[in-house]
Amino acid sequence: MDNILFYQGKKNKVNTAIQQERQFIPFRVKYYFQLIKKIRTGFSTGINLLNVCRDCFSFSKKRLIENTFAFCLLPLAFCLLFLTSCQYFKKEDKGPDVADRVARVYDTYLYKADLTGIVPKGTSNSDSVMIVKNYIDNWIKQNVILHKAESNLNNDEKDVEDQLQQYRNSLITFIYQRELIKEKLDTVVNDAEMEEYYNQNQSNFQLRDNIVKFLFVKVNANAPKIKKLRDWYRSSSAADRRLLEDYCHQFAVDFFLNDDEWIPFDQCVNKTGIKTYNQEEYLQNNRTIEIADSANITFVCIKDFKIKESLSPLSFETDNIRNLIINKRKLELIHEMEKAAYQQALVNKDFEIYKK
Repeated sequence: MDNILFYQGKKNKVNTAIQQERQFIPFRVKYYFQLIKKIRTGFSTGINLLNVCRDCFSFSKKRLIENTFAFCLLPLAFCLLFLTSCQYFKKEDKGPDVADRVARVYDTYLYKADLTGIVPKGTSNSDSVMIVKNYIDNWIKQNVILHKAESNLNNDEKDVEDQLQQYRNSLITFIYQRELIKEKLDTVVNDAEMEEYYNQNQSNFQLRDNIVKFLFVKVNANAPKIKKLRDWYRSSSAADRRLLEDYCHQFAVDFFLNDDEWIPFDQCVNKTGIKTYNQEEYLQNNRTIEIADSANITFVCIKDFKIKESLSPLSFETDNIRNLIINKRKLELIHEMEKAAYQQALVNKDFEIYKK
């Protein structure tokens, strides 16, 4: 009988507690949703999150156990809190704003920040618009082609890490060699060195074109002293050359008197207006030439010539030989650098080969 009374008393207390708690359920639900709404509006530090958790545990454990509905609602509130928090942080980490997007190719975006610095200072508005438009168009084309390439290549074909590493290694080595050459290469080549190289490698100096030493003078058909000019441009005396030079500076329409220099005959033809269909035969049969038209007379004197496929003269190959000698020095300098680096690493035991 005592047990029954005790049970009924206990039951009455529980029922009373449940009835009291049910009165607060609407307020608790409203409170939970207020907390969730607070979270959704955004929080900037972890302290706010701790405050929310503290508020959620502000009621007693006994009330949670006695109120089944409230006990079930709490995990739901925390799930909503977690999901909302994740959404918040995802929003913060999404990168540049959508409004900053300029163009898109598939899942790749071009942003306003990517256009910074592509327009030089002082560029007009119309030119700036054109520069930006061309940049965007090129970016789109590149990314469209890249996407197509990646879509049509298998993983092995797209694996370019080895090639990129090889390219990087080659580029770094090249930059080092270039700086080494800039610092230590001797670029002075004297005449004796060039002559020695020429004599030792004459088989490498075959003419590819006909070359000539010549002079020409072009004057108006009514120019004075035409008869004297005919004598002067044919003459080889120093006195006549001085008279020719003075005359050219006064009356010539055009002239070239550097007849110690070898010139490709094609340049001579273009400059003087010589007409020929067989250059070799023409050179063998003509030394002094006069070409007249309605306005001008051109006087040409061919002092010397060499036919293609014959030995090229040293003076014609001077620049070529100088470059060949300098390139040879570059290769020797690089070879010595590589050899010295290897020997130093060997002495310092900076490398070893493992035997299998």
